[in-house]
Amino acid sequence: MKLSEIKEILPTLNNVQFQLENGTFVPEHFHVTEVGQINKKFIDCGGVIRDEKTVNFQLWNADDYEHRLKPGKLLNIIRLSEEKLGIEDAEIEVEYQTDTIGKYDLEFDGVNFILKSKTTACLAQDACGIPSEKQKRNLSELTGAQTTSCTPGGGCC
Repeated sequence: MKLSEIKEILPTLNNVQFQLENGTFVPEHFHVTEVGQINKKFIDCGGVIRDEKTVNFQLWNADDYEHRLKPGKLLNIIRLSEEKLGIEDAEIEVEYQTDTIGKYDLEFDGVNFILKSKTTACLAQDACGIPSEKQKRNLSELTGAQTTSCTPGGGCC
């Protein structure tokens, strides 16, 4: 989800609720302790230089049970960060601590903001030597020379 999308959604909500993919809700007394832009410049294993920008929200489970973050307050924090920090319209990444600090993508299901688990991936699979996945075949579909037994010098081993 991009920053522009959450800005469109927030005015339509009565409450801001975040939920993990496993159904667990972030406690309703959470705080958004940071809104910022993260610029990451790196080189992938194929030698390509890359620049990524994400908007970062950090959620903190405070022991402050008297306050709830309302949609208008979060929208004001976002607008202030755009004004003061020059934050761009980029994909949102959410930091939230369970056992350790996790980073999540953000989606909206019509009621709740869903923290989607992120995974790592090789960005240069064609250049870093990772073999492509072999095509699986059923033995019953093999015919002719493919089905003969392996013999010494036959080249099958």
